[in-house]
Amino acid sequence: MALAAFSAPEASLAGTESYVMRRAAAPVDHSAYDRLLKKHVNEKGQVNYKGFKADQKEFDQYLALLSKNPPAKSWSKQEQMAYWINAYNAYTIRLILNHYPVQSIKDIGSKIKIPFVTTPWASKFFSIGGEKMSLDNIEHGILRKNYNDPRIHFALVCASVSCPRLRNEAFTAEKLDRQLDDQGRDFLNDPTKNKPGAAQLSKYFDWYKGDWTANGQSVAKWVDKYAKTKLVNPDKVTYLEYNWNLNEQ
Repeated sequence: MALAAFSAPEASLAGTESYVMRRAAAPVDHSAYDRLLKKHVNEKGQVNYKGFKADQKEFDQYLALLSKNPPAKSWSKQEQMAYWINAYNAYTIRLILNHYPVQSIKDIGSKIKIPFVTTPWASKFFSIGGEKMSLDNIEHGILRKNYNDPRIHFALVCASVSCPRLRNEAFTAEKLDRQLDDQGRDFLNDPTKNKPGAAQLSKYFDWYKGDWTANGQSVAKWVDKYAKTKLVNPDKVTYLEYNWNLNEQ
C-alpha cells in the first residue's frame, strides 16, 4: 500500500501472476495468525514487535503455511482475498522483524529508493508457491489487479502510524465483507487520518484515486459511505501529512 508514495500505482509487475494458483489445496487456516494478532496487537492497531519476535517460531510456522499453500482456483473470491490480505500484513511484520529495531519501514534498504527496485515494498524476501515475491506483488499485481475492491486499502497495513489500523484478528472468508466495512469506518472516523468535515483526507485517496473513482464511484461517495461526517467541499480536498513512524506500542 505504501508504495504509492513512491510510484504510480498502475505500474506493471512482470511475472506477478506466475504463482497461478496451481494447487487445489484446501483454504489456509489463519487461526494461528489470529492468535498472534490478538496477543500482540492492541485495539488501536499498535504492534508489539518485541512480542512477535519472542513468538517468531510460531509466526514463522504460519508464514511457512502461507508459503506452501497459495490460493487455488477452487477457492472462493473471499477465501483468496482473505489469504492475500493476511499475507501482505503478516509479511510486512516479518519485514520489520528482519530489520528490528527500526523507526520506520522507510529506513529499510537502500537510502536511494528506486520504485519497484530498491524500496522495501519491492524486495522479494519471501516465496509463495515456490515463486519469489514482494509486498508490491501482492498489493498491485494481485489484490488491486484481480479483485476490484478498493476496500483493500483499508485493510493493508504498511507498518506506519498513518496506515489503517492493523486489525487484531485475521481476515477470514466468512467475515471478510464485514471486516472490510469495519476497517473503512475505523479509518474514515479516525481524526488523525481523515477529517472529512474539514475536507482533509489521507493521502490514500490521492495515491489511489483511480481505484476510488472506478465503476462510477468517487472519493466523496466512498468517504460518505463510512464517515460520520460527510465530506465537505469535495472539489477542494487537501491531504494530511503522512506519518511513516512505526506503528509500535
